[in-house]
Amino acid sequence: MRAEKFDAIVVGAGMSGNAAAYAMASRGLKVVQLERGEYPGSKNVQGAILYADPLEKIIPKFRDDAPLERHLVEQRFWIMDGTSHTGIHYRSDDFNEPRPNRYTIIRAQFDRWFSAKVREAGCTVLCETSATGLLKDWNGNVTGIVTDRHRDTIRADVVVLAEGVNGYLGTKGRLREIPKPDSVALAVKEMHFLPEDVIADRFGLTADEGCVIEAGGTITRGIPGLGFLYTNKESISIGVGCLVSGLAAASERPYDILEAFKHHPSIRPLIAGSEVKEYAAHLIPEGGATAIPQLFGNGWVVVGDAAQLNNTAHREGSNLAMTSGYLAGHAIAEVRSRGGSMIRDNLSLYKRLLDESFVIKDLTKHKDLPRFLHANSQSLFVSYPKLISQAAQSFVRVDGASKLDKERATSASFLKARSGWGLISDAVRLARAWY
Repeated sequence: MRAEKFDAIVVGAGMSGNAAAYAMASRGLKVVQLERGEYPGSKNVQGAILYADPLEKIIPKFRDDAPLERHLVEQRFWIMDGTSHTGIHYRSDDFNEPRPNRYTIIRAQFDRWFSAKVREAGCTVLCETSATGLLKDWNGNVTGIVTDRHRDTIRADVVVLAEGVNGYLGTKGRLREIPKPDSVALAVKEMHFLPEDVIADRFGLTADEGCVIEAGGTITRGIPGLGFLYTNKESISIGVGCLVSGLAAASERPYDILEAFKHHPSIRPLIAGSEVKEYAAHLIPEGGATAIPQLFGNGWVVVGDAAQLNNTAHREGSNLAMTSGYLAGHAIAEVRSRGGSMIRDNLSLYKRLLDESFVIKDLTKHKDLPRFLHANSQSLFVSYPKLISQAAQSFVRVDGASKLDKERATSASFLKARSGWGLISDAVRLARAWY
């Protein structure tokens, strides 16, 4: 391997790394991909949501053999306090379409499948191999990597960094800064196994239909974050994700928050009798558009979570990762087809393509939302969930009090908690952050 040179090296075999490697190898480039795990996906035991559109653009017939769990027909959004939830549900039979829009997946299985497609495209995949450093020439241009295999070196015209949000290589090589605690969340997840028919019955599902629940409120104890639950065929993925800086400030352990979420009266019956077989924790980028680092330079590009490409507002990540990886691979292949070298000016094509895609447009639209959530965590994740629960209970409880008195009491509780000006200010600032 020391003497061999490649057109491109991809560091990481997750969504973005596989998309980049596939895009380049399928266009005839000589590509090598490094994965530190025993096999691609071995570090990703958790369930996840797969968005079909970006993958369909990369592998049009992926549904023929991809390990898909359930296609999603229902989305539930819950605002929770200690004993209740107030929810919005959207369910449509339109999602029982020939080519469904979203699926639940098990990452270990899916990443392994995706990697097999990468190999079929002609990429060399090296597992149980970590990149420990970047090779640079006298001008500081990246020319390859150093691995942990007896400090072997691999040279290439360009290195694609798809190493995750806390990737070692990019920060060690001073290509980007270490992510700040207020721009990353720590997600902890468990896999709860139940018979397929039990899951279908509890969530009102048939055949391969699936449901997702996303929940915010007092469950995260005033820390910006969400709880979530995904239905797989014979398991339920359940977890919470909280801002790292919030966890540190509150001295809270994410596993304690997950335990409380699991025992919430609205969640407990859904996982009752299940067998827990897997537990995982990983970091998620939460900084939005303002946290995106430099995405390209002489001999390198960065994609996916390593590039902070995650849409907090819509809880989307895998589609941004795959799209960024594919566009990076496409840009590199295009530069090569034109006979160009992998210098900064030529690799800027990747950034131009990304700017034209939904990825940067969506992140730019919501660029102020992370800061708004962080600055107003107590009201958004404690006060309002409690007020909404009290208002909903007052509306449905029949106890002899007049409706007018109930409405006045509800209004008074909101005004006491936030004041009239506070309510207006919250609404205006949320609207500005959203739009």
